[in-house]
Amino acid sequence: MSKTFQRTLITSALPYANGPVHIGHLAGVYIPADIYARYLRLKGEEVLFIGGSDEHGVPIALKAKAEGITPQEIVDRYHRIIKKSFEAFGITFDIYSRTTSKIHHQTASAFFQKLYEKGEFIEKTSEQYYDEEAGQFLADRYITGECPHCGNKHAYGDQCETCGTALSPLDLVDPKSTISGSVPVLKETKHWYLPLDRHEAWLKKWILEDHKEWKSNVYGQCKSWLDMGLQPRAVSRDLDWGIPIPVEGGEGKVLYVWFDAPVGYISNTIEHSPDNWERWWKDKSTRLIHFIGKDNIVFHCIVFPAMLKADGTYILPENVPANEFLNLESDKISTSRNWAVWLHEYLEDFPEKQDVLRYVLTANAPETKDNDFTWKDFQARNNNELVAIFGNFVNRAMVLIHKYFEGNIPKRSDLSDSDRATLDEFKHMKRDLETCLDQFRFRDALKEAMNLARTGNKYLADTEPWKLAKTDIGRAATILNIAMQITANLAIAFESFLPFSSEKLKQMINKKDLTWNNLGSIDLLNAGHQLNQPELLFEKIEDEAIEKQIQKLQDTQKANRLNEP
Repeated sequence: MSKTFQRTLITSALPYANGPVHIGHLAGVYIPADIYARYLRLKGEEVLFIGGSDEHGVPIALKAKAEGITPQEIVDRYHRIIKKSFEAFGITFDIYSRTTSKIHHQTASAFFQKLYEKGEFIEKTSEQYYDEEAGQFLADRYITGECPHCGNKHAYGDQCETCGTALSPLDLVDPKSTISGSVPVLKETKHWYLPLDRHEAWLKKWILEDHKEWKSNVYGQCKSWLDMGLQPRAVSRDLDWGIPIPVEGGEGKVLYVWFDAPVGYISNTIEHSPDNWERWWKDKSTRLIHFIGKDNIVFHCIVFPAMLKADGTYILPENVPANEFLNLESDKISTSRNWAVWLHEYLEDFPEKQDVLRYVLTANAPETKDNDFTWKDFQARNNNELVAIFGNFVNRAMVLIHKYFEGNIPKRSDLSDSDRATLDEFKHMKRDLETCLDQFRFRDALKEAMNLARTGNKYLADTEPWKLAKTDIGRAATILNIAMQITANLAIAFESFLPFSSEKLKQMINKKDLTWNNLGSIDLLNAGHQLNQPELLFEKIEDEAIEKQIQKLQDTQKANRLNEP
């Protein structure tokens, strides 16, 4: 039996503040989350869309050390870039905050303390590498050595970036500290662990029995983890950058970033709605949806729910529609290798073309498997789809109405069979789009919207109203009336996907009050309604602009080869 909810809380994975946002983040997380938030708002539903920067952890501390500045300076720099680029790109967060905020520190500390006092953690002492010269324990990323699998001499203590194998620092051959370069020694240290094994039984039922509707990639990864058996997971680290462990014996230790970051969803909600945040997190009539990439599935489907359940007062996620990865020109996107298309640079290089990137990344979204972004495909989709199909149809219809009817919607008279067939094409538009969007199939939903533009183009090509205007003005009037009903429907259908273009289109048709409930109507623009002047919705992207982007990537490849150890 399906549940009914009064409101929806949408979270999107917190981007890590050691670099800007790139197209992989956008395709995997932020565009789908924004489409969904916009769609629900368009339907008149109550929605809260939470975002923020993830600002603790080892990579940030390492980057700060390499640059000779503080970790706070690193996160301040990237938080500004990320927040500004999201705003310019039209990601409609209700709040975009950060995990270095005072309110987050208080919330995460209190969350840990409550679980600690309830006896939800276990304490374990283990041997970890210690740098005697630097006088500190070494997190996995502070240790490099030879990968036992492929022989890469510069593998990290948590992963070899050459062969992709997950590692433990103890797996490395000839380990070295990245801080001092010395050979580390093993030394005992105590940490707190969340005993996931205690939560295994209810997690199995909750995921494997109660949430069979989850995407197959999400369900499959969870099942694999659960089948292997869950193990206790450390919630503390020997580090000085992060949220201090707020209990006795926690000196010199901080919350592990995977524990701290998801609590950021809660603290950002508190920051946004200090007086009624609990209705978003503790009221069973709220639906919680996490938008993430596949590397975060385990944390959002197993670890964070276990944390929430251990507290005992929170709701659990209703769905976690995680996407797979987006590659760039057939190579894995990598922040460390600068192999990416960065959002803030795209916005500078392609001004006022936010919707082109939104369209291409949605049309090519890695919803069920890894996908590839290429600049040639970007150009082709813009020129052959946005310009030649959507933009072309709208422009033809509006230019003809201005030419023959002075920009006034003409009256519709008797319908022909082709008119009725065309109107039937979008009668079920609302139902079909909702089916896709409610199942998080954004790529299919976008295709449905573009098919309506195709229908419009075919209709104009088949009926040739520019010829009829000279011999049968009444018939031309009917055709152009129908073409403008299609145009108004396109403004609604594309609003969640291409918000800037839809806004421009609504301005052109002089109709701002269109809602989701209007979708599929054949009477959105009444006879006599005055249109504004048409403008081109999209423009062709020339080879020169694309060659410049390809050259930029080739320069990056060259620089990476020169810097190889």
